[in-house]
Amino acid sequence: MKNTGSTDAAAVVAAEWRAILEFDPDLIDPAMVRAAYAQPRLQELCPRVSHGILHLSRCTGFPSSHDIPLVYPLVKGGFQVSGASDTGVLGEVATVEEAFALVAVNLPEGCGPAIIGTANDL
Repeated sequence: MKNTGSTDAAAVVAAEWRAILEFDPDLIDPAMVRAAYAQPRLQELCPRVSHGILHLSRCTGFPSSHDIPLVYPLVKGGFQVSGASDTGVLGEVATVEEAFALVAVNLPEGCGPAIIGTANDL
């Protein structure tokens, strides 16, 4: 039987954030992680890093949820925020802080803290 207690999920999420906040800058820009972590609603989601991009999930296991917008640095400067799946670009902003604020206001309806489990459990 899976334990889906919010306290356990919160502990897993907090441990993931601690680890990612200490990642080497070669893996992800620390400013990106700090900007995401500064958003209280995003702190409740499970963070992961792939190809230098911070991914946030509504669950702690794999497969992850793929319904949280993503932030991409632009070559020309600034950041692009892309919606989940095929929803397109939500906007381009000058700072990483603005980018993650845009992510926070575009979370899926009913998005709450991450749960123990996989995307199949949502």
